[in-house]
Formats: sequence, structure tokens, C-alpha cells
Amino acid sequence: MRRRGKLLSEAELALWRQVARTVKPLAGRTPVEPEPESAQAKPAPIGDNVSPPAILTPARPAKPAPPPLVPLDRRMRTQLRRGQQGVEAVIDLHGLRQEAAHSALRGFLRLQQQRGARLVLVVTGKGIAGDVPYGEERGILRRNVPHWLRLPDLRPLVLGFDEAEQRHGGAGALYIRLRRSREIG
Repeated sequence: MRRRGKLLSEAELALWRQVARTVKPLAGRTPVEPEPESAQAKPAPIGDNVSPPAILTPARPAKPAPPPLVPLDRRMRTQLRRGQQGVEAVIDLHGLRQEAAHSALRGFLRLQQQRGARLVLVVTGKGIAGDVPYGEERGILRRNVPHWLRLPDLRPLVLGFDEAEQRHGGAGALYIRLRRSREIG
């Protein structure tokens, strides 16, 4: 290994190897090992069994994560409360099992995004008050729908969500703001 036109000493090579072992190579790249001193002094032989030098290609940048989900802004909440803003579509998940509800929610949100809707209402219900001890959350769909909205399959659709106003279902419903549909053409 050369440094500004001169060969590295054995101490410098040892230091380089020690430092090189402590770092993690970038994704998609292999670590570079310095040549031993004996190989530095003489040129590499040319022959059939010599492999071409490895070309380091930069890793493809990861697809950027969607921005964080945001609750409804104060202005929109005020407009909803006053009746100046309305929801564009409603889905009621009452009585559905989790798998069916998740599938129905996915289909509903995709369809509404394609139609250009910006604000929809998802009614989950509050759950049955049966044998739930005081202080515990009830309603499986009420708990799971916010979790589903954060999953990768729905993140491209959902801009944000928040609990609905009392006249739209209160704690048993969610307003969901949808992202604009990106046309591929």
C-alpha cells in the first residue's frame, strides 16, 4: 500500500489492519485489505489465474421511508366540529373479524385514495363492555386499526389519523387523512 509515493512501513501496515478491523464496511462493499509488504515491492504477475481487480459499486440508496404520520391539524378539527368540513366516505367495521376488517380497511382506503378522497371516517366501535376489568382497553378493532395504519402496506395511503369528534363516533371512530394518489404514466 502506497502513501504519497512511498511504501508503508510494517508498523504503519499493522496500524492500518488494526483500524480496518474496527470499522464496518458500507452496505454492498467488501472490506479492503492492504497488500502485504512483500507484494507491494514487486508487481503482480500477469497470467491466466489472476482475477481482475474487484470493482466496488455503491449500494443502491434505500427507498426513503414515508414521513411520520401526523394528527389532524387544529384548523381541520375546528372545521369538522363546526360542520364546515365533512368526511368524504365512511366504512363501518362493526361485527367483522380482525382479518376481514384489515382486508376491508385496505381495500376501502385504496379505493378512496384512487377516487381522490382526502378525509375518510373508519368506525371501529368501542368494543363490548362485558368482563373487561377497570382500566383495560376494550375493543380489538379499536386497538388494532391504529396499528394497521402504521404498517408498511397502508403507509403509502395514510397521511395521518386522529380520534373522531363525538358526532362522528368519538372514541369508536377515526378520521383518516389520505395521501394524494400518485399516477404512474
